[in-house]
Amino acid sequence: MKKGIKGRLLTILAAVFIALLFVLPSTPIYSSLPAWWGKVFPDQGVKLGLDLRGGMHLVMEVEVEKAVDIVVERTRASLSAALEEEKIADFVLTREARELHLSFSAESDEKVSELVEDNFPMLVAESSVPGRRVLSLRTAEVERILENATLQALETIRNRVDEFGVSEPLIQKQGANQLLIQLPGISDADRAIDLIGKTALLEFKLLNESSTILTDFPDQIPAEEEAEFLARFQDRLEKNEAILFERIENKDSGEVTKRPFLVREPAVLTGDLLTDARVAFDEFNVPYVSITFDAAGARLFEKVSEANIQKRLAIVLDNTVYSAPRIQEKISGGRAQINGDFTNQEASDLSLILRAGALPAPVTILQNVTVGPSLGSDSIQKGIQAALLGTLLVIAFMVFYYRLSGLLAVFAMLLNVILLIGGLATLNATLTLPGIAGIILSIGMAVDANVLILERIRDELRAGRPVRLAIDAGYDKAFSSIFDSNVTTLITAFSLFMFGTGPIRGFAATLGLGVSINLFTALIGTKVVYDYLNGRKRMERLSV
Repeated sequence: MKKGIKGRLLTILAAVFIALLFVLPSTPIYSSLPAWWGKVFPDQGVKLGLDLRGGMHLVMEVEVEKAVDIVVERTRASLSAALEEEKIADFVLTREARELHLSFSAESDEKVSELVEDNFPMLVAESSVPGRRVLSLRTAEVERILENATLQALETIRNRVDEFGVSEPLIQKQGANQLLIQLPGISDADRAIDLIGKTALLEFKLLNESSTILTDFPDQIPAEEEAEFLARFQDRLEKNEAILFERIENKDSGEVTKRPFLVREPAVLTGDLLTDARVAFDEFNVPYVSITFDAAGARLFEKVSEANIQKRLAIVLDNTVYSAPRIQEKISGGRAQINGDFTNQEASDLSLILRAGALPAPVTILQNVTVGPSLGSDSIQKGIQAALLGTLLVIAFMVFYYRLSGLLAVFAMLLNVILLIGGLATLNATLTLPGIAGIILSIGMAVDANVLILERIRDELRAGRPVRLAIDAGYDKAFSSIFDSNVTTLITAFSLFMFGTGPIRGFAATLGLGVSINLFTALIGTKVVYDYLNGRKRMERLSV
C-alpha cells in the first residue's frame, strides 16, 4: 500500500474513532460502561435544545422607565447621607417625581454647591437660589440608564440562571427592551419564573413605632384585604411614611395572612452594598439568610445601628417585610441576617437572587411557553424518521443509478453523518429541531458532491480514458464546482449564525459544520477507496 493512501486511511479512521468517542455518552451504551471511562474519555455527548428536551420559553419586557425612578431614589438617599456627613444644618431633601427638592440654611450654599458638583456630577440644578436647589438627572444620564437597563437586566438574569444550574440556557436581548430566555430541562416552571423575575430590591427601613395610627393596626389581616387596608390609612400617612406587609403562611392549613408595618421612608440602607448572601442555620436548625456588606455598607450599617439602638429595623425585599428585629446594640463587621420562617429551598432561592444582584427595573412576562418532554421526544422521533426516510431514498437512488460507485457515495454520506454528530459533541453544541434540518440538508449536499464527481468520471470514461485516469480527471474537474458551491454555502451559514436568533443559529451551526466535513468526505473519503482498489489491482472497468 502506498504511503499516501495509508496516511489518508489512517486519518479517516482516526477521525471516525474520535467522533464515536464523543458521541458515545449520548447513546444507551454509555450507562453500562465502567466508572473510570468518564474520567479518561469524554463524558458529555450531544446536548438537546429546548424543542427536543423540553423546558421553558420566556419573553420578558424590562420596564426601563422605572429604572430611572430607582436611580433617582438611590441618588436621593446617597445625597442625604452626604449632606449629613458634611453636617449641613437643617437640610430637608424630598423627591417629587424625578426631581429632588433640597432646602438648607443660606450660609451653607457654597458648601452644598461644591458637594453636588464634586460627588454628584449626574445631577443638574433646574433652579438655584440661596438655600434652595431643585435637582434632576442630566438628560445624558437618563438616556444612559434607559439604554443600559435592558443590558443590566440581561446580565443579572444570566447570573441567576447560572446559579440555578440550568444546562445550555439561551438568554439574549430581543428588540429595544425585551429579553428572550430559553431554559432546557426545567421541571419547576413556577420556581424558575420567581427566581428570574424577582426584582430583588433589598432595603432596610426603620419602623415608626410612635405614630398614633398604630393603635388602629390589627396584628394580622387576610391577604385579600391588603388593598382595602391601604386605602383606609392612605390619607393618615405622613410624607415620610409607608405601610408594608409581612406575608405569613400557616404551614398546616396553607392560609395566608398579612401583618402590617408602618415604616419610615426612605430606606437607611439598600442591597446594592451587598457582597455575599448565604444560607445558615440557627441553634434550632432553622434556616436563615446571612448577608455580608462591602466596606462602605459595613460602615453605614454600623452607623445606622448605633444611632437607632432599641428601635426596630425592617428588612424589606421587593416591598415585602421579611423580618423586623429590634436593634439591641451597635452592629459591626458588616454582617446581618434575614429571618422569615423559611424552608431550606426558600432560603436557598433568596440567597441566590441576592448574590446575583437586583434587577435595575421590574420585568413583566409577555410570553411563557412550557415545552413538555413528551413534545420533545415526539420531535426527536419525527426528526429521526425524516432523516432515515431521506437517507434510505438517497441510498436507493444512488445504488440504482450509479451501482458500485453509488455505494461509495453512500459510504461518504454515512461518514459525513458520523463526523458531523461527533463534531457537534466535540464542540459541546446544542442540537435543536432546526439543527436536525441542517443535518438532513448536509446529507443531501454530501451526495450532491459525489454526483458531480461521478458524472465527471462518466464523461471521462465515455471519452475512452482508462479507469484510473478517468477517476483522477473526474475528481480534478469536479473540485472547483464542489469547492465553490460549498464555500458559498459556508458564507451563508456564517451569516445566519452571526445575525440570526437561537433556532436559526442552530440550523446554521449544523449546516456550516456539515458542509466543512462534506469537503473532506467527498474529496478525500471516496478518493482514497478508489486509490486503494487501483493500488491492489489495476481496474479495467468501473461500475458507475
